[in-house]
This record gives sequence, C-alpha cells and structure tokens, in this order.
Amino acid sequence: MLLGTIALGVALVSGDTAKAAPATWTIDPVHSELSFRVRHLNGRVRGAFKEWGGTVSVDPDQLIGGSVQVEAKTASVNTENERRDGHLRSPDFFDVEKYPTLSFRSTRVELQGSQVTLTGDLTIKDVTKPVVLKGTYNGRTKDPMGRERLGFEASTLIDRRDFGLVWNKMVEGVSFVGDDITIDVAIEAVRN
Repeated sequence: MLLGTIALGVALVSGDTAKAAPATWTIDPVHSELSFRVRHLNGRVRGAFKEWGGTVSVDPDQLIGGSVQVEAKTASVNTENERRDGHLRSPDFFDVEKYPTLSFRSTRVELQGSQVTLTGDLTIKDVTKPVVLKGTYNGRTKDPMGRERLGFEASTLIDRRDFGLVWNKMVEGVSFVGDDITIDVAIEAVRN
C-alpha cells in the first residue's frame, strides 16, 4: 500500500554516455495516478492517494542521469470507504500522525525500447527496503497548449509486513488482509 508522502528518485540510464543538462518537469496529478491493490478476505480492495505531486528532472532525448521526486500525503489515502480509510490512517497501519510520509528513491532505471525498470529503495514507517518497479516509458509529446509532457507507468509487489504493516485478523481460517500489495504509479509530467 503506497500510503503517504512518496519521494520517487530515478536515475535514468540509456545506451549513450553523452549527457545533456536535465530539464525539470512538474508531475500533473490530475493526469497521474498513485494507487495500490490488496486482497481482502476472498476479494480485492483498490485505493489511491488524492494529494500528491512532484517533479521529474531528466534529459528527455537521452534519459540519462534523471531523477523524480514524488510527494503524497498518507492521510489522503482513499479506498472509497471512509471507515476503512480511517483504519488505514490509524496506528494499525500507516499511523499517519507519526509517519505522515513514505518514500521511494530509485538508484537505477533501465530502458530497453519502451520497457522501463526502476530499481530503488522504498521507505514506509521508517523501514527502507529495496524494490523493483517494471513498466512502460510512454515517451513525450506536446499538449494542445504547446507544453511538452512525458510519461511512464510502473508497478511493484511488496510484502506489507516487511514495512511494519503487520495488523491482521483471521476470519474462518482466512486472513482478513493479504500480505502482498501491488503498487502502481502512472506519471505524466509537464516541462517547466
């Protein structure tokens, strides 16, 4: 569950070694998504963060030496169920009063064609673990107002218990909440 402030740092790598000065892009939260999926008993729950944003710093022609910073507030978690969201904000899960943010900082991004692999460190509740996100670089284009935009989407699977998210109950021999959390990020950023 990607609940909280997220700092997503990316070092982008391509086959060329020449570097240009990176450009700064602002993540457009209206056209981007930070979400998660988790098993609930025999079904599945999906959620997202409603308050988040950040910047991308990258040479869009070569994708070398770039970085991404994403910020999301844990209290903005939304699963379309206020009672469940309140429980997720509580000390049983994210303890948003004590841990208002979580972060991901990539150490490497590999690009093969349009396939992107982001390797880095995810921190939730002050626990940092390495993760790998895989997905698609969607390229860059201009919007109707002439502004350049670039985008990518990627996913990873984590075990929530590794990050101190251990609350659970058994109901008729079935765990109430699954341990595996799929985290999805889809970013569209506008060049400053």
